[in-house]
Amino acid sequence: MSKWFYANLLLLLVTVWQVMRHSPFTNIHISVGFIGLLFFLFNWTRQAVFSTIRNTPKRKTKIKLANLSKKIVPFHRWTGTMALIIMIIHAVLAIHRYGFHLQWHKMSVGLVAGLLLIAMVVSGWLRLFWPSVPKRKWHIYIGMTLFVVIFIHILL
Repeated sequence: MSKWFYANLLLLLVTVWQVMRHSPFTNIHISVGFIGLLFFLFNWTRQAVFSTIRNTPKRKTKIKLANLSKKIVPFHRWTGTMALIIMIIHAVLAIHRYGFHLQWHKMSVGLVAGLLLIAMVVSGWLRLFWPSVPKRKWHIYIGMTLFVVIFIHILL
């Protein structure tokens, strides 16, 4: 298994822990953010699948994972776009509840995560119409940076 599977699992476990600590039923913005994270992790798991395909020596495993990934490809852009829409709703709800205070670390890191998510979705859609290796690499690097920034946002 790829290190990204373990990283995704760790992020999911930390998020579930944080959500349960904050009573998600009274804080709707936390529940919406959690749903958006699930959409993001669903998409980001493709990185773990591709990493496993590249690193596994077993041909059967490579074929099985490639066929699975091929079935998910048509939904990838739409799932990412849905994650962006849900995260915008999360941001609006959080700002409505607490106000817009960039001096709060959680809010400033969340803003950076939101901007990275916008860049991620835009670069993903651009790859559909004008595919290139640099765009693919930017998409992956933005995703890795976004993963770390989301992790920081959740820990704050």
